Amino acid sequence: MARGQLRVYLGAAPGVGKTMAMLDEGHRRAGRGTDVVVGFAETHGRPLTAEKLHGLELIPRREMSYRGSTFSEMDVDGVLARLPRVVLVDELAHTNVPGSEREKRWQDVELLLEAGIDVISTVNIQHLESVNDVVETITGIPQRETVPDAVVRAADQVELVDMTPEALRRRMAHGNIYAPEKVDAALGNYFRTGNLTALRELALLWLADSVDEGLQRYREQHGIERTWETRERVVVALTGGPEGETLLRRGARIAARATGGEMLALHVARSDGLAGASVASLAAQRVLAESLGASFHSVIGDDIPRALLDFARAHNATQIVLGGSRRSPLRAALTGAGVGATVTRLSGPIDVHMVSHDYIGKGRRLPRLGGGLTPRRRLLGALAGALSLLAITLVLTGLRRHTTLASDALIYLVVVVVVALIGGIFPAVATAVVSALVINWYFAPPIHTFTIYAVDNVVAIIVYVIVAVLVSVIVDIAARRSSEAARASAEAETLFTLAGSLLRGEQALPALLERVLETFGMNAVSLLRRTNEAPGSEGGSQSLRTGTLRGSWMCLASVGDHPCRQPEEGDIEVPVAMGTGDDLALVLRGRPLPAEDRRVLAAFAAEVAVAYQQRLLREAAAEAIPAREADRMRTALLNAVSHDLRSPLAIAKATVSSLRSDEVRWDEADRRQLLASADAALDRLTELVTNLLDLSRLQADVLSVFPRPLGLDEVVAVTVDHLGAPPGLVDVQVPAGLPEVLADPGLLDRVIANIVQNALRYSPPDRPVVLTGSAHGPNVELRVIDRGPGIPEGEREQAFAPFQRRDDRSTTGSPGVGLGLAIARGFTEAMGGSLTMDDTPGGGLTLVISLPRAGASAAREVEDEPVR
Repeated sequence: MARGQLRVYLGAAPGVGKTMAMLDEGHRRAGRGTDVVVGFAETHGRPLTAEKLHGLELIPRREMSYRGSTFSEMDVDGVLARLPRVVLVDELAHTNVPGSEREKRWQDVELLLEAGIDVISTVNIQHLESVNDVVETITGIPQRETVPDAVVRAADQVELVDMTPEALRRRMAHGNIYAPEKVDAALGNYFRTGNLTALRELALLWLADSVDEGLQRYREQHGIERTWETRERVVVALTGGPEGETLLRRGARIAARATGGEMLALHVARSDGLAGASVASLAAQRVLAESLGASFHSVIGDDIPRALLDFARAHNATQIVLGGSRRSPLRAALTGAGVGATVTRLSGPIDVHMVSHDYIGKGRRLPRLGGGLTPRRRLLGALAGALSLLAITLVLTGLRRHTTLASDALIYLVVVVVVALIGGIFPAVATAVVSALVINWYFAPPIHTFTIYAVDNVVAIIVYVIVAVLVSVIVDIAARRSSEAARASAEAETLFTLAGSLLRGEQALPALLERVLETFGMNAVSLLRRTNEAPGSEGGSQSLRTGTLRGSWMCLASVGDHPCRQPEEGDIEVPVAMGTGDDLALVLRGRPLPAEDRRVLAAFAAEVAVAYQQRLLREAAAEAIPAREADRMRTALLNAVSHDLRSPLAIAKATVSSLRSDEVRWDEADRRQLLASADAALDRLTELVTNLLDLSRLQADVLSVFPRPLGLDEVVAVTVDHLGAPPGLVDVQVPAGLPEVLADPGLLDRVIANIVQNALRYSPPDRPVVLTGSAHGPNVELRVIDRGPGIPEGEREQAFAPFQRRDDRSTTGSPGVGLGLAIARGFTEAMGGSLTMDDTPGGGLTLVISLPRAGASAAREVEDEPVR
């Protein structure tokens, strides 16, 4: 059976019309004779959505029980038994009730697709796994129900259901999305204009990337290599040279001219790993490219023009940015067409930009001959050449009658090769010249004179010198390549270790400095930052928690003995200014470094800049958390004031106005009922204001606690009596013989009252809330047991946060504003106890209040003054 097709309606936020679009598509297909059923459609109480279901066949839902409550889920088996052609399944990211055969609804959809059934579904952008954290950053609300991006990207059709933020807020204000009592809170929180605009852009970008991936797959499947200019993509070719920054900024400007333009920075490395590009320069250019919004890529290829064009075509690039050649005019004339000319000739429809810069035609520095060997090796080569020439000459002069000039020259050539292997080109060339003179003096007739009679002997000696010099050069180049390969391997291993140190937790900056200290064998390494504050000023005494001002420089971090406090105190100073926005310097003390080591040190400095940026971001994030929490609290408080405070005030005001009205004559029963309503509303208002004041005292850390020994059974009995709960709803089973606890009676009364009220709110009316007590070592525990829906273990800590409510339903009236548990935990911890959650056997939630036992020693410590 062929696999079914999946069509997904993607929305930026709830209420944009995804379910309506899905149902419209179902009606359209049913109207043309297709067998369509509704597997699951969530109306959210919206009348227009419910009306849209009329005329479509509904598969009855499957009822499931969990923690004493009943939930309805899609009956997958029923859909498979019905076997329609198309099934409508709402909310693709939904998490099924525990106990279901599959955890997620998208897994149910996969099963239907495997059965050959076409599925039409819906999903919001905040439920996609890849952008879940981004949405939480934008809205401040975590989304726990997610669907893997691969599931949606694999859909045969993904259609965006779009709506402007203003239109969506109008729909919300008209009551077309949420119930009227939720509109104010939603408009002031999740459905703010900025949030909706950001979510809309996120959905558009995600869909654009998905479409682009589909286009790339189509091009690959059909072997299309020609560029399709559907989107401006600019490839900037980097060599690691000083012109790289100019090219990157030029490419960024080109990409910015087109909406949705994209820039890719590319470096083509040689396959032998011996590219002349500076590691530090490439690291700096990578940081700059990323700061400009580009992605950095590195590919391997000996044919640079072809590798560059292959990359550009593979990424459907429309433009390539190259720098003008740095080759000198002489070298350009000798080597022919350069990379720029070759790329321009072979680019086809891809536009090529040749960007001028300050280094055009200035040439590249030629490699220094003999640079691959140490002075000690060259000295050994010279000594080996002198001794070998002496020994060979003594031997060959004794055998002069038995050898020819050609054989003598070959023997001396072997000596030259050996000297080149030991000491490099300079001792080898010297040995070649001296050996030529020796051959002329001792072996070329007339002997013991530099005059040569035979022309062939002259040719032989000249050829010998040329061959000896060429062999010396080749051997030296091979030695230098070997040395470069060894150094490249060592640098790669060092940088690999460096990258690993960056991943070892949050203390990346000290770890990097320790790595610099070990790698280069220094005595101390310091990271300094220039400051504009004058020495001795109050504001400059401390910075970044670890910085201490010394003159105009501040030490951000240091390792080793006697770290430097000023750049001039060190042996080496490396500037660090790669996107940090600060004037930084990495200062090392110990010994001077050769130029080769300074290149690797520059790469370390680039990583230090990244680590410093990460440190600043972590500190900024840590500072932003309280502000974000305060903003969330302020928003929640405004929501509470706008609704939860307004409701009891409105009830009390309406009741008093009715009683004072002369237009209606109230009998005694009606008057008592109106007064009871006003009294209940004012009690609710008093409780809410009291909770808000208690929360402010907890957050300001000004809560006064007067602990003294208390009998837990007495406090529980008084608290339950004051609650006035209907008979049979609270079952107190606290033994009278429990040890006394050390607590503040007023605070403990509030703790028990809030927890019991919370339990009554969610417990079924036929299942009483049970209070039990027991002693455990130095503590006494009071357990408040309910039979409500409970709270999953992963969400329990969040339930103690202020303004957190499980839902808007209750069995005993108003759900409140979600302050009860937060205040209960704060009061309990202020008294030296703890408040935790546990599962109730058989379903429900148990809150455990643990308080310290009032012993003899504890009682003596009680003072008259309040403990703050």
